[in-house]
Amino acid sequence: MTGSSVTDTFPTPTIAPLGDAALLVRFGTALTDSANRAAIALVALLQRAPVPGVVEVAPSLVSVLLRYDPLTAAAADIAAELRLRLYALAAAAPPPGREWTIPIRFDGPDFDSVADALKLRPAAFIAAHNGAPLRVLATGFAPGFVYCGLHAEALVLPRRTEVRPMVPAGTVLFAAGQTAITATELPTGWHVIGSTEFKNFDPAAEPPTQLSPGDRVSFTVAP
Repeated sequence: MTGSSVTDTFPTPTIAPLGDAALLVRFGTALTDSANRAAIALVALLQRAPVPGVVEVAPSLVSVLLRYDPLTAAAADIAAELRLRLYALAAAAPPPGREWTIPIRFDGPDFDSVADALKLRPAAFIAAHNGAPLRVLATGFAPGFVYCGLHAEALVLPRRTEVRPMVPAGTVLFAAGQTAITATELPTGWHVIGSTEFKNFDPAAEPPTQLSPGDRVSFTVAP
């Protein structure tokens, strides 16, 4: 699609069918700051101005999935309504997210190897990691799992070549220019650099997670 109101601020989106009951709006094929901001802004806009017939909106790092009931809604109608909202996206950017401070302990088994791979002394890596607030890019993959980014290019490191079978809730992960926090026990191919007492998932709470995409997180060293 074309239109200056979107492309002046965000990457040009594409709309594609996903199966027979969903549409995918994608702002890029790789994670960038602008593509992620666009995905977050679209979700906020769809919350304020829902598309009739859509039963679920599921964001990811650079795309947004809209699921609809094909018995009551047509893909062409959903796409037409969606294009109207996309044209207004730049002017409807959401307000800044909430501010969080999360203390972490740099006690993970990969901490030293990560610092070494980045050619930094451990103290210098901690200072660089905590030096600037990060945005919550997305939540999901597992309940309460949160992606924070983006780190400066000097802190970009690929994921591990091997997957750990399981890490506990509160594990602080590092890879691909991001810091992630687990809220449940799960396997991971990310580097394990630390841990935190911060809990981002409570199934009895409403909503069950504290952090939301667009929030800003400052990491500090836990006492």
